[in-house]
Amino acid sequence: MRIGVVDTMFARYDMGAAACDELAQCPGYGEAFTVVATTVPGFKDLAVAAKNLIERDHCAIVVALGMPGSAPIDKQCAHEASQGIMMAQLLTSTPILEVFVHEDEADDPDILARVFEDRSRRHARNAYWMLFEPEQLRARAG
Repeated sequence: MRIGVVDTMFARYDMGAAACDELAQCPGYGEAFTVVATTVPGFKDLAVAAKNLIERDHCAIVVALGMPGSAPIDKQCAHEASQGIMMAQLLTSTPILEVFVHEDEADDPDILARVFEDRSRRHARNAYWMLFEPEQLRARAG
């Protein structure tokens, strides 16, 4: 089985590396599943890349990571990118976990880095749980 990870060049943090590292720590890595990772320029490119990971690389789930800026146009573009990711999920009948960290979530760069790290890792782990340990999600509901 394959788990896809797609991240962007324009994020201020290497979200893909954090996600891949988290997946490498999951039971069965390299045996029950492998990771297929790719990078695209910006978050508006995530939907097509995720769809390609599903259709061309046969990934069972994809983690799509990006960082929208703080300007109003960035928020609008993030919304459009999100709609593209939702469409890719529907067209492929495959989960794509959207992981966005918005630039204005923290003013302090150290705090923002922790948000990047934590969110990237948690969503990577969620992708693993969705495939291999769905009871973990149920145990954490609510």
